[in-house]
Amino acid sequence: MSDIQASNASESDSATDPLPEKKKPNGLPRALLALAIGSAGGFLFAYLRLPLPWMMGAMIATTICSIAGVNIGLPSKVRMAMVAILGVMLGSAFSPSLLDHIGKWAISVTGLLVYGIVALFLVLLFLRRYARYDPVTAYFSSSPGGLNEMVIVGKAMGGDERIIALTHASRILIVVMIIPFMFRMFGGYHPQPGMLPAGSGFDLPAHEWALMVGCAVIGPLIAMRLKLPAAPLLGAMVLSMAVHLTGLSKSAPPSMLIAAAQVVLGTGVGCRFAGTAVSEVLKIIRTSFGASVILLVTAVGAGFLLQDITGLPWYVLVLAYAPGGLAEMSMVALGIGQDVAFVATHHLFRIAFIVILAPLAFRLIRRWF
Repeated sequence: MSDIQASNASESDSATDPLPEKKKPNGLPRALLALAIGSAGGFLFAYLRLPLPWMMGAMIATTICSIAGVNIGLPSKVRMAMVAILGVMLGSAFSPSLLDHIGKWAISVTGLLVYGIVALFLVLLFLRRYARYDPVTAYFSSSPGGLNEMVIVGKAMGGDERIIALTHASRILIVVMIIPFMFRMFGGYHPQPGMLPAGSGFDLPAHEWALMVGCAVIGPLIAMRLKLPAAPLLGAMVLSMAVHLTGLSKSAPPSMLIAAAQVVLGTGVGCRFAGTAVSEVLKIIRTSFGASVILLVTAVGAGFLLQDITGLPWYVLVLAYAPGGLAEMSMVALGIGQDVAFVATHHLFRIAFIVILAPLAFRLIRRWF
């Protein structure tokens, strides 16, 4: 578990590598091969004008190769660097005018807490009765997020860390694959005219580059010092948010850099399955598919219930509730032209609810388990 505890490298849903230390692919050749496969998948998806191409293409290509037995892996430091860039990009979505709207999000944030409790209970029943997970493993596998924390606490409470990690990793994979296509069918999404995501070029003023680099470096260091969850992403995002809310900066990272970060993020998801037996991966993916359907159906139901109250379209609320990871869902929001700040803020609350309340709730109901 040393790597899991030390990583805290990405969003709570998406940082942990569930493979034991002795089986983890490592080394420069494997990392270069993983990035080459991920880049090829991203380019193919972008050429075909599929939703969120650079992340989804990389994710699917490396997942297929991992399950096929290709020895690939991605060092946590590479993921941390690119996740920090994504944090800067997410923070740039918070403009000064946004402060006028934050108060209106209280209802949807409250609904998010109710959704999390209902979704956890339904998935817990599914994993116990259908997948036959033991009670502790089922509980920590059923939370709609918080991969890092659920693996660490779940192991300490007697659960199977490998199954918890792979179940969460499969959930992220499935949700990120479904959501963009759902938006394409029901949410009025149209692909970007070019192959790269929306963004600026590299010809930014020197002071803008200095602010972005400062957010990407200083923010994660402060967050790690404070031992916050998802430190690289959260630290860079919060500092970038402060810089943009105060009007010191109005720029976001260049589109090519965002595409590269998406490739690394997608590649990291796919590499989680490296070194795992095909039968085990397929079994857990099958189980996670059922759990993901429950989570998404619950999120869609919450979206329809809240759209008249909040005045927001149901599919935007689904994106804010969907348990696919802060970085991943924010990238989906960016790729399909939705409110990144709204989505990112709700996922931050989701992580906080899960990290704080899920372990406490487990201790209260432990006798029942």
